[in-house]
Amino acid sequence: MGTLQLSFLAGISMHGAWRGQIEAVRIDSSLRGQGLGAQLVAWAVEECRARGCKAVQLTSHRDRADAHRFYERLGWERSHAGFKLKLA
Repeated sequence: MGTLQLSFLAGISMHGAWRGQIEAVRIDSSLRGQGLGAQLVAWAVEECRARGCKAVQLTSHRDRADAHRFYERLGWERSHAGFKLKLA
């Protein structure tokens, strides 16, 4: 049906607050549009609250325009540009 990766990151910003990191949100293409993605992301956000996180962030590849519209419909806002360095 669907999956995501949820990580908890210790931080030094926000007075050392924990933050949740959501990545790789995927819903089977035959099941999209049924609200499963919204439920999955809402579950992840609640897990972050339960863990005491003060913020939740997610990553999405810059080319995934449909995913970006989905997150914005859920109330997320674009805030950062990301960078990666691949290691051999």
